[in-house]
Amino acid sequence: MCGIVAAISTKNISGFLIEGLSKLEYRGYDSAGLAVIDGGLKRLRNTGRVAQLASQVKEKNIQANIGIAHTRWATHGEPSERNAHPHVSKNGIALVHNGIIENFEYLRRELQKDGTEFLSDTDSEVIAHLIDKNLSDGKSFLEAVRESVKELRGAFALAILSEQSPSQIVLARRGAPLIIGVGQDELFCASDASALLHVTNKLIYLEDGDLVDLKLSGMSLINESGEPIFRDVFESEISSTEVELGQYQHFMQKEIFEQPGALGATLETVTGVDTAIPGLFGVEAENIFREINSVQIVACGTSFHAGLTAKYWLEEIAKIPTNVDIASEYRYRQPIGNKDCLFIVISQSGETADTIAALEYAKRLGHEKTLAICNVPESSIIRLAKLKFLTRAGPEIGVASTKAFTTQLATLFLLAMVIAKVREQINVETEKKLINNLRHLPAAVNHVLELEQLVATWAKVISPKKNVLFLGRGIHYPVALEGALKLKEISYIHAEGYAAGELKHGPLALVDKDTPVIAVAPNDSLLEKLKSNLSEVKARGGELFVFADADSVFDESDGINIIKMVEHVGYLSPILHTIPLQLLAYHVALQKGTDVDKPRNLAKSVTVE
Repeated sequence: MCGIVAAISTKNISGFLIEGLSKLEYRGYDSAGLAVIDGGLKRLRNTGRVAQLASQVKEKNIQANIGIAHTRWATHGEPSERNAHPHVSKNGIALVHNGIIENFEYLRRELQKDGTEFLSDTDSEVIAHLIDKNLSDGKSFLEAVRESVKELRGAFALAILSEQSPSQIVLARRGAPLIIGVGQDELFCASDASALLHVTNKLIYLEDGDLVDLKLSGMSLINESGEPIFRDVFESEISSTEVELGQYQHFMQKEIFEQPGALGATLETVTGVDTAIPGLFGVEAENIFREINSVQIVACGTSFHAGLTAKYWLEEIAKIPTNVDIASEYRYRQPIGNKDCLFIVISQSGETADTIAALEYAKRLGHEKTLAICNVPESSIIRLAKLKFLTRAGPEIGVASTKAFTTQLATLFLLAMVIAKVREQINVETEKKLINNLRHLPAAVNHVLELEQLVATWAKVISPKKNVLFLGRGIHYPVALEGALKLKEISYIHAEGYAAGELKHGPLALVDKDTPVIAVAPNDSLLEKLKSNLSEVKARGGELFVFADADSVFDESDGINIIKMVEHVGYLSPILHTIPLQLLAYHVALQKGTDVDKPRNLAKSVTVE
């Protein structure tokens, strides 16, 4: 990990390499580098920001028609210049790599027996030396790469130069995303479409096992068996302006305020109808939903919290048993396969390695009825699942997910309605009411965003603290988990989310005057029980910050701070109550001066296990 760009052109490509890397900065990284061929192989690397690499390019007057570049997020070896990409072999193979090579230690030992000297601690350097070895056996550049990747176990996206073949780039993909951009008399490559949209909207999404020979005269694609293959060219509908900051200070702030539009776009299909249409999830959806006897949801991080919320909707509205698993754990607990279970995976990027692996494992167990909920067309997860629903959040640049989460929630609520309708668990009147609630959702979120300044005043109180507790009950317990995750991600304050009824079973020991307690308190059937839990906090000197509904009977007093939402929206309350928690995390991070969009140690798309 974490970002790859490459180009071959009749023009100088150094500017594109730098611009491409800058477009990928949001994914998180700890070093950056590039390599070009210009009368020989030239390489620059550093542990600073892309801007520092740009200064080096200018200082060294790097100009070339072919090159590769990379931002690295450390997996093997500490962040350092020696571990930064590109890695170079003794005979001029230069390589950038996203992913993890699981058998690199064995390959490293075998290469060392032949006298290969390693200059880094990374798994990636092994690949460069392996290609070098195969080249010295008389194979062509493309064939040397093909033979080398056969020996690799794990995930990789590779862009490779050879000083001996100065007019071609070879690409290889298995388990990590890689995209080709098609321009006029030039070809580009990146691990994320956002790095390409400023130069072309014509994209080719590579699939597992693809190898590509890029030359100015064109490209050829083969599989790992050496057989020619073909991939379609897609025209992206995303504008490059969608991945720019505009008037906002940070991408996270921009994306919080884009949520009404993102929800409106995602729910556009129900705008002019009074019924939930199963076909929204695929042509086979109605028959599949009629046959299922349970639901299994698998996801990571914020998407996992969306799944936890959906469990309440699916069981209450659709009356169908639902389990939710963290993707990285699912494969290791020996789950039971069930051909009549709807297996749902949720991922913003569609390239989350743990979630992809869980989906593939589930299919091997006999799960035939699969559904992917994702924000990126042509992503791996979309291609692997039988049914699919694309959230239309648009590009999400901030590492801490915001609009992707709320559009996932809206999609999952729509799914619960559709399954309930197919299984005859709701009547026509209830269905119309729920659809009207969905239509109103963008406007309701707009009202919540108007609370920003009130939330910002709380942030000033909370930012100096070292620990924060988030409480919720029932369907708002996952909202508390998500609020805690947002705060810890971007402010580095230790935060934990708890089901409020669990306070007396342990967490109450943490409560004191220096531990703020954030409570999600909608006016629902659990409100009175939640109030009792909050009384336990106040009795022990804890300070409460309560997000309540407009019609909740809450009074401010010493130690109890209250912000009231504009309205209560019933089943959809978790979506509205998520918004102020996002704003709180954002403003606390502003107060602390952290890097909001690129928090330390984190990457936007986790494409390794």
